[in-house]
Amino acid sequence: MYIIMLGAPGAGKGTQADILSQEMNLPHIASGDLFRQALEKKTRVGLLAKSYMDKGELVPDEITIKMILERISRPDCALGCILDGFPRTLHQAKVLDKALKERGKSIDKAIYIEVPDEELVKRLSGRWLCRICQTPYHVTSSPPKTSGKCDKCGGELYQRSDDREETVKERLNVFFAQTAPILDYYEKQSKLIRVNGNLGIQGVAGEIISALKGRMSP
Repeated sequence: MYIIMLGAPGAGKGTQADILSQEMNLPHIASGDLFRQALEKKTRVGLLAKSYMDKGELVPDEITIKMILERISRPDCALGCILDGFPRTLHQAKVLDKALKERGKSIDKAIYIEVPDEELVKRLSGRWLCRICQTPYHVTSSPPKTSGKCDKCGGELYQRSDDREETVKERLNVFFAQTAPILDYYEKQSKLIRVNGNLGIQGVAGEIISALKGRMSP
């Protein structure tokens, strides 16, 4: 199965993709991870991607598509994968469909995790990371024992530029303006599954797995 995880920043796509990956034994491919790996290696693509991500903007299609198609062409994706963070635009969705069709494959389901805007802003703008070990914290749901310091290594906590409230709101505006149209695209193909993203991690996971099993039943 080729499954797409959709949702605004902060909706929990990565967490749910991880759970689904283990449940279905399929690779979890996150576009953000591919970009970060490229950045760590200081590739041209990685540096270009960072310049857009830091401003809360979407990375241009040609950069994203090239990286994703290369990844899904590897042997571990022969039987399917779970795409997280891609496609984000209608153009990307169409290019992905075309590329898969050339391989005799297609997207089976697109899962959209719905979360209210105010909750998304709260989730994202409250996130902090340890500079040393990258352990994540949240000011309300999982704060550190000592303000500004990591519980694990004592490192300084910092907030990513794209997690600041003003940038968070811009990221959400970008998502709904440029990404939301693909919901109609998959809905018209009867591939879209909408789930309530406010049920807690396990609750959302249960909804997704139940919906997939129901849709894929004979």
